Amino acid sequence: MATETEQDGPQEDWGPLSGLSGNPIMWVLIASELVVFGAIFISFGFARLSEPQVFAEAQDHLNRLAGAINTMVLLTSGLFAALAVHFQSRDDTLKTRLAIAAAIALGAVFLGVKFVEYADKFEQGISTETNTFFMFYYLATAFHAMHVVFGMVLLVIVGWKNSFENVVTGTAFWHMVDLIWVILFPLIYLMR
Repeated sequence: MATETEQDGPQEDWGPLSGLSGNPIMWVLIASELVVFGAIFISFGFARLSEPQVFAEAQDHLNRLAGAINTMVLLTSGLFAALAVHFQSRDDTLKTRLAIAAAIALGAVFLGVKFVEYADKFEQGISTETNTFFMFYYLATAFHAMHVVFGMVLLVIVGWKNSFENVVTGTAFWHMVDLIWVILFPLIYLMR
């Protein structure tokens, strides 16, 4: 049975998932990605418990300022994503697209800062094989960076095809990317 929404017209009935904003399939994807990142976080925690000295010494090679900058960049991009939803709810296509463009641009800044960090590590001879900490560092941050790239592509698509459902769906994924970084940054860069 199809239901009617104020913004987009008829939609499929997804049962309990129908109450979620945006496309329910995106929420299934987000939940599965959170499970995968959760497994990475738990594995990281157990590895840290078994090698606390290695992890503490390896953290000293990280650029905490770059990590903090990237945190502010992603949080600001999340603000622009939220603004895109607000503007789309008011049928303001221009402002929606500008907000989405700002979120995408900040995603590119995030990737640029991450690239500089990686280049610095490679210059120091630090790779996934250096120790357990850096294996997790590269695994978690590169996997997250891939999500940033996917999120940017998704935002380009919803900026182009900007119905209310599309904008909500795309920005929901983007907020998941923000959330993961807000957990990754203190876990990898700050916690001792």
